[in-house]
Amino acid sequence: MKGDRTDNALRPVSVMNDNELREVPFASEDIYKGVILHAQRWQVHCANGMDAVREIVLHNGAAAIVPVFEDGTVMLVRQHRVAIDEITLEVPAGKLDFPEEPPLHCAIRELQEETGLSASEMLLLSGIHTTPGFCNERIFIYLARGLSQGETHPDADEFLNLTRLPLSEALAKIDDGEITDSKTICALLLADRVLRQEAGAK
Repeated sequence: MKGDRTDNALRPVSVMNDNELREVPFASEDIYKGVILHAQRWQVHCANGMDAVREIVLHNGAAAIVPVFEDGTVMLVRQHRVAIDEITLEVPAGKLDFPEEPPLHCAIRELQEETGLSASEMLLLSGIHTTPGFCNERIFIYLARGLSQGETHPDADEFLNLTRLPLSEALAKIDDGEITDSKTICALLLADRVLRQEAGAK
């Protein structure tokens, strides 16, 4: 039996090129349209010639920011996420007002609204797809430096506490499971990599 499993595992697999992997949508219908999400049911042609149904969530996109102070601390926000009924620790972030809004504009706005901070430098670190299996949301992640403090202006239904802590401590909270928000994990790790690269180049 063990030998059979090994033999099966070593059998060559048919490899398709990228064009052959594509699913081609040919029809769609609205399921739900809300303030943040737009859900549709798509019909697609699959690579094997069959048709299939995909439920897709459309999202304008978002921007997330890692504000790093000169002393190596970062500013995070604590808030209650009702969908998981937990208080989360996250980087400041917010959705684009419309799909074509430049992500940098959104990042500057959300940083100021949620933390009261303005930055003299905004460095784009990456653009991540959060759940490509069913949603087109893309979050653009920025590193913010040259920070100056002003007043916060959160949305009327947004309640936040600000938490300033060393970046190393924030990274440790990823390891111990206190930070579970995916964009925050990506953002902190990306920021740490850039800062280490810069330090090593000096």
